[in-house]
Amino acid sequence: MAISSKTRQHEELTMTGMTNATNTMHAPARAGHQEGLLMKAIVYTKYGPPDVLQLKEVARPIPKDNEVLVKVHAVSANAADLHLLRGTPFLFRLSAGLLKPKKQIIGADIAGRVEAVGKDVTQLQVGDEVFGDISGCGFGGFAEYVAVPEHALVAKPSNLTFEQTAAVPMAAVTALQALRDKGQIKPGQSVLINGASGGVGTFAVQIAKAYEAEVTAVCSTSKVDLMRSIGADHVIDYTQEDFTKNGKQYDLILAANGFRSISDYERALTPTGTYVMSGGSTKQMFQAMLLGPFHSKSGGKKMGNVLASPNTKDLTFVKELLEVGKVVPVIDRCYPFSKVAEAISYLEKGHARGKVVISL
Repeated sequence: MAISSKTRQHEELTMTGMTNATNTMHAPARAGHQEGLLMKAIVYTKYGPPDVLQLKEVARPIPKDNEVLVKVHAVSANAADLHLLRGTPFLFRLSAGLLKPKKQIIGADIAGRVEAVGKDVTQLQVGDEVFGDISGCGFGGFAEYVAVPEHALVAKPSNLTFEQTAAVPMAAVTALQALRDKGQIKPGQSVLINGASGGVGTFAVQIAKAYEAEVTAVCSTSKVDLMRSIGADHVIDYTQEDFTKNGKQYDLILAANGFRSISDYERALTPTGTYVMSGGSTKQMFQAMLLGPFHSKSGGKKMGNVLASPNTKDLTFVKELLEVGKVVPVIDRCYPFSKVAEAISYLEKGHARGKVVISL
């Protein structure tokens, strides 16, 4: 059905917040005017490899009273997206959908502009540049628009592009919570980060340096220079040296990728050291969860995993580090929206330097 010029004009006024009058009534008016509007999104209807992802037109979300509608400019890929896509570990399906996914659009880390706001929104307005981890809101970032509660978003750092900003939320907050909350990092401590060249790892190296720790990064040969460029004090090329057998011990070890047994990590800890697992193989995750408490009780060492949670307070803290240049996002590749499956496939290979980002 054709939209009259009067209706179209009212919709434009409502969506851009051009008058106070429309702002006071925009929620019900906007909801009505958005009905039937479509957007492009990357959709999957069954678990499987990246090629089950399809670019489709779907209904554009309508923000609830406490939500904002964000026009997504960039989104990054995370291991969490892979778990949802594959439906693994199988326990994830208890909440994500046993036989097929309940939510058909993945993507947690978004950066974009506020397109519309619900009537109860008080902190954000149309035109604001924002970013956030929306995994706690049901994902949905691989789309042109997403509607999320305003409390899930933070103002975008003014010194970063949308692509750089989208690389930040989940990985950076995971690194922060692993080091600060679980690891109880302190100035002067010796900190080792295994998997230092990945998404979480590159943020962890820089955040640990911001806490004035002495940082050793473990990575492959081709990424040694990258580790030095982001501030690592020492770099171990795991193809040349085994950090669990060289006799050195560390106050804090963060395992951000790969697989080593929990006994290997324990050997590389000081007598009162702490081991934190934030990512890696399924076997490594279960070892940290099941065996970590036992190893912790048997001595002075603490061993366990971190289950990071979206947290705008922590994201704001990271934003401040970004704005003063203490942390810089590392982006390996940036893909167009039509190549999301290719981006996820590249991430799944496990060789990315930093983050993989999709630009809309």
